[in-house]
Amino acid sequence: MLRWGMRILISNDDGIYSPGIRALAEVAQGFGEVRIVAPDVEQSATGHAITISRPLHLHATPLDGFDAYRVNGTPADCVALGTHLWEGVELVLSGINLGLNLGHNVWHSGTVAAAKQAAFLDVQAVAFSAPYEGTPPDYELLKPFIRDIIGRLLEEPKMPLVNVNLPAQPLGMRWTRQSVRHYEGSVVPGEDPMGRAHYWFAAYPRTGAEEGTDRWALEHGFVSLTPLRLDLTDEPLLGEAKRLEGGTEVSV
Repeated sequence: MLRWGMRILISNDDGIYSPGIRALAEVAQGFGEVRIVAPDVEQSATGHAITISRPLHLHATPLDGFDAYRVNGTPADCVALGTHLWEGVELVLSGINLGLNLGHNVWHSGTVAAAKQAAFLDVQAVAFSAPYEGTPPDYELLKPFIRDIIGRLLEEPKMPLVNVNLPAQPLGMRWTRQSVRHYEGSVVPGEDPMGRAHYWFAAYPRTGAEEGTDRWALEHGFVSLTPLRLDLTDEPLLGEAKRLEGGTEVSV
């Protein structure tokens, strides 16, 4: 059952001035009261880092009429602080990220981490990402899909954490699993203008995307919806380990 009029907190990892966060807020306001709490600068690929060595500051920030605040912290910080200061948040939306978060990117994505932090706090959350090739996608084209997804997930409270990737021109939507591929990693050395050595990390997939995965869906023009879980335990492997040990505790 849709919970109309709810409190919706919005964050991201691209920073409060990213065009994607405004587009997401515009859709979200059709479902309830919106507040934006986002990093003051870009925090891409920070993963689920949290700040413990210094205090955080919250600054009111005019943003197209939305109740918005910037924080000198990570995406996870923003959600933790936002839900603490604004009681009764029922939904957290993260994004729309400038760039896709597919497959292994889920592990280090600040966008997904913001949603994950909400799930840790028992608040339903959705992370949204879209392609970025120098310019943002046409958000007006994506908004109907985002609206539909939010509505669907509000009717499914058993879906506490979902990662959504939107192609530039969606043909439809697919429920998918996370794409897990092996990569060839490389370190590319170079030299900066001062003559100092520097290094770039690069990685190339060894295999193509399997059908039914988030990456496969995007390659075929579909919005990918991937339910995520907080418990990373490999249950089949744990069961096999217990079987091999005869169901006993492992001695150390």
